[in-house]
Amino acid sequence: MLLKRSLPKIRWKYWVKPWQQVDWLLFLLPVGVSIFGGLMILSTELKQPVTDWWWHWLVAGIGTLIAVFIARFRYENLLQWHWITYALTNVSLIAVMIAGTSAKGAQRWITVAGFNIQPSEFAKVGIIITLAALLHKTTAATLPNFCRALAFTSLPWLLVFTQPDLATSLVFGSIVLGMLYWANANPGWLILLISPVVAAILFGISWPLSQPLIVFHEISLGLLGLIWSFAMGIVGWQTLPWRRFGISGIGAWSLNMLGGELGVFAWNNILKEYQKDRLTTFLRPGQDILGAGYHQHQSRIAIGAGEMWGWGLFKGPMTQLNFVPEQHTDFIFSAVGEEFGFVGCLVVLFVFCLICWRLLHVAQTAKDNFGSLLAIGVLSMIVFQLIVNVGMTVGLAPVAGIPLPWMSYGRSAMLTNFIALGIVESVANFRQQQKYYF
Repeated sequence: MLLKRSLPKIRWKYWVKPWQQVDWLLFLLPVGVSIFGGLMILSTELKQPVTDWWWHWLVAGIGTLIAVFIARFRYENLLQWHWITYALTNVSLIAVMIAGTSAKGAQRWITVAGFNIQPSEFAKVGIIITLAALLHKTTAATLPNFCRALAFTSLPWLLVFTQPDLATSLVFGSIVLGMLYWANANPGWLILLISPVVAAILFGISWPLSQPLIVFHEISLGLLGLIWSFAMGIVGWQTLPWRRFGISGIGAWSLNMLGGELGVFAWNNILKEYQKDRLTTFLRPGQDILGAGYHQHQSRIAIGAGEMWGWGLFKGPMTQLNFVPEQHTDFIFSAVGEEFGFVGCLVVLFVFCLICWRLLHVAQTAKDNFGSLLAIGVLSMIVFQLIVNVGMTVGLAPVAGIPLPWMSYGRSAMLTNFIALGIVESVANFRQQQKYYF
């Protein structure tokens, strides 16, 4: 009798043992978000002639199986294959440029067996693995290692940027910054890394003057840009090694002055009007609501219409009548706001906060630097996409075309997120036994 009772337990332990250390909360939360996302996509497509919401659940199911499979194997094996991963990442991005499928003015997809695959999405995981492999032994605390990491990530970033895919290139940047910070990079170097972009923005702002300072022909200087450049010169002088004769400070100042002028030149001579409108419309939400600001205007109305508790699932008038363009992809959060209200939005954000907390916990408890860096790379990717997507739907960020992880419709993005989740779960599964939990 005792033998018969013990047999089921033995079988159960036998099947569960390979995933004994998996962070089940981290695993189940994205699955729950994917299920809920499928419901919201269904809600946005109820009155449309074409419905593909079921693809969301199908791909999420495939992604879940992939994540479970990856979690079963040791993540350390990725170290042996990281150069192959890096090469495949770049080859796939080059293949898009040669034989890719174009849509909406960009060439980002490859058609395989009738399905459009977006290599730039999978390249996110490739970048995370590459950087973790480069930084797990030699951290970014020294300038040569810092520059080495940037050099290897610049090629795939450039290939994505030239597709053009500005949204994904921004995600690349967030991954690199997060992982370099976790690898003990000097915060001053990270500030200097993004400072030319900030200078490019500030040089175009004349405030507090009525007009920018004209130096020579089309060369103009914004007062805020000048102040920023001098501040970056001080940061460079304090953090870079070439301090003699102020070379580091002059170099940092010159870099920001150049970045500012290039930004002004690109704004005046390269960017088209619709691109300018897309970047600046969120700063003037009441203008051009029938043109460049239409998406955000409708999204804000839908979220506001939900008030505290929302209209209820499948009952949001703006969602059901298709007033919000691209609602099943980039603007899925507006459907949540209308049909579940402020409370529903808070619940969704709270779930994402729990996911990020568990990712950080795995990074802190990983048994080695490689596993910790992998978890931080995934965390950086999720946090950036979450902030930009939600900010975009409520009018606090420009429309960048960044999906909400596990909720927005997108097959390549969904698989990428679950592959990344599987890698982190492998880190959790093969870490040392913890004596406490929190």
